[in-house]
Amino acid sequence: MTLGKETNPVGYIKKQTLIYAVLISLCIGFFGGTLYSSFKLAPGNPVQGPGQTSVQKEDPHNHPDLSMELSAKIAELEQHLKTNPLDAEAWTKLGDLFYDSDQAQNAIDAYEKSLALEPGRVGVMTDLGTMYRRNNEPGKAIEAFDKAIAIDPAFETARFNKGVVLLHDLNDLDACIKEWEALVKMNPMAMAPNGDSVDAVIQRMKNRKPAPGEESTP
Repeated sequence: MTLGKETNPVGYIKKQTLIYAVLISLCIGFFGGTLYSSFKLAPGNPVQGPGQTSVQKEDPHNHPDLSMELSAKIAELEQHLKTNPLDAEAWTKLGDLFYDSDQAQNAIDAYEKSLALEPGRVGVMTDLGTMYRRNNEPGKAIEAFDKAIAIDPAFETARFNKGVVLLHDLNDLDACIKEWEALVKMNPMAMAPNGDSVDAVIQRMKNRKPAPGEESTP
């Protein structure tokens, strides 16, 4: 993992309308999967439509992104959890290893076990949402982010990542803007990874938003 996952730091778009074409040109480098501080929203593959999910179980020891060191750590945690299945922190660490090796479904399973033992951990919920997004389940990603926000409305990671899913995967520009406006209201200094303030990005999105009837056709 990169930075602390429970701290408060501050693609893919269907080109169906002029809105999204403009946003692509505005946000080059902004939504490439490297998000603001500990926002670890993985780029993954293009998200499919509702109901078109991929939940195939992955072999945690046979994965292209798995180094020998990472494989050994996973095996060690799995062995530990066989005799200590109520160790929520170990489930979280296992989920983090699956997260880092791009094993979305395995990460989801581990994070859900962790949350079943220790509900209310907003950082784990947010990482769970990220893995749902990577697993082509944007609806469940939004649900996980919303749960984190309901527990801690000031948790910026969940709000920012929710906005990215709304924009990129659900093509809901207005909902994305609303979510990021709530983030900026809590932290006016929130910054995007390209160095722009989130507020400035919102304003550019609004300024380039076509008037009713001006959207281009697919």
